[in-house]
Amino acid sequence: MARRTKKVGSTGRFGARYGVKIRHRVRGIEQKQKQWHVCPNCGRKRLKRESTGIWVCRKCNTKFAGGAYYPKTNAGRDVEKNIRSILGE
Repeated sequence: MARRTKKVGSTGRFGARYGVKIRHRVRGIEQKQKQWHVCPNCGRKRLKRESTGIWVCRKCNTKFAGGAYYPKTNAGRDVEKNIRSILGE
């Protein structure tokens, strides 16, 4: 039996609906979201999304709030950089 989702991946569930660009965008987000991420506490690639914005490390059991699709968002990185610059002075 042939694989049906070679090109479309997880967005095969949408069928021919919603347009190619949207499905490709969703596929890219979901691929990055579902992969293992680096834990900010222990530094291992054992971080997974538990639910929207909740991330849990499977190694050290650290649980923290992050972005909806990624553990660290661009806005969060900017805030961390500003806090470091304030505390560093």
